[in-house]
Amino acid sequence: MKTPFVTLEQLQPIVERYPTPFHLYNEKGIRENARRLKEAFSWNPGFREYFAVKATPNPQILKILKEEGCGVDCSSLTELMMAERCGFSGGEIMFSSNDTPAADFRLAGKLNANINLDDLTHVDFLKDTLGYIPERICCRYNPGGTFQLTETTEGFQVMDTPGDAKYGMTRPQIAEAFKRLKEMGAKEFGIHAFLASNTLSNEYYPALARILFQLAVELKEETGCHITMINLSGGIGIPYQPDQQENDIAVIGEGVRQAYEDILVPAGMDDVAIYTELGRYMLGPCGCLVTTAVHEKHIYKEYIGVDACAANLMRPAIYGAYHHITVMGKENEPADHQYDVVGSLCENSDKFAVDRMLPKIDIGDLLVIHDTGAHGYSMGYQYNGKLRSAELLLREDGSVRLIRRAEIPDDYFATLVW
Repeated sequence: MKTPFVTLEQLQPIVERYPTPFHLYNEKGIRENARRLKEAFSWNPGFREYFAVKATPNPQILKILKEEGCGVDCSSLTELMMAERCGFSGGEIMFSSNDTPAADFRLAGKLNANINLDDLTHVDFLKDTLGYIPERICCRYNPGGTFQLTETTEGFQVMDTPGDAKYGMTRPQIAEAFKRLKEMGAKEFGIHAFLASNTLSNEYYPALARILFQLAVELKEETGCHITMINLSGGIGIPYQPDQQENDIAVIGEGVRQAYEDILVPAGMDDVAIYTELGRYMLGPCGCLVTTAVHEKHIYKEYIGVDACAANLMRPAIYGAYHHITVMGKENEPADHQYDVVGSLCENSDKFAVDRMLPKIDIGDLLVIHDTGAHGYSMGYQYNGKLRSAELLLREDGSVRLIRRAEIPDDYFATLVW
């Protein structure tokens, strides 16, 4: 059973001031996640979490993470601009992009960010754009093929196909990139890779680490480059379904440490800093979408219509993703009614739940849709002229702060030329 981080008694005065739907974030949970992660990798003096801005691009969230010692991972011009306005600069910013416009590289260079090149051709493009190659540079690696872990004691299996992904360089290409970057003036080098998404396995990160650590040793020998950072990127998942087991970040950190001791230390590379880019792990469970039941429909199925829609949370519509739903105030009632919980878009995929067993829902009930803190609001859009909702922060002292107002029709029409 999943328990919301907010109670009905807390929500009732909130919805009187801020009409549903809205995304609500839990400051206490965010800080606790950041501290657990930092502790798990405290064995590495250079460790830093670069929070994936794309997951939750809100300045107040980024400022909380900055207070906890995190950096930011940006992938676009506006994300870099947001990072700068939040006070991030230099080594606090990782810029990981693909098919990158020149303007994005220029701002990343101005901010002295850690630039992570996605392709061999970007070496010359970056040099032509900036007029120089930064002394500190990173390259993204794609090993190709299929990445698979055997079943662990927890019963989980991880499988993905990096060979089908558009990201990163091949093994020969990353070696060539290092050589050319070194000739152009780079002095410190990094390796980055992302092989699987939302893994519920304590084995994924250590397995990825071993791949990248071995690659680092080989590249050092082949190119003579000084590799000072290895970015394990994201991929550590969260249990969206109530019967799934949560990852243990302490076990994950220890697994990476063991790989570090086995591979990098014997190669004389014990100065390598370990980086992570955990958006979903850091913020996913620390956010929820609060919505109100506004209609019911009884045809071939039983439907509950809510005032949120896929414009507020796309994941169920585009991925068929599961998000747990709590009917607030009815947590202890039997889940003996089967519903499709739907929004109002003119798309049949606009469903938060299909054939979901829930307590009886009455018009006016508040529903909490769990685990929307990452890739929730950020993937929103304005199809059907829907206006994006507010974002609120539940602070550690129990107060609530508006951190993004809801859109109004003037916002929707602002860019039109009549």
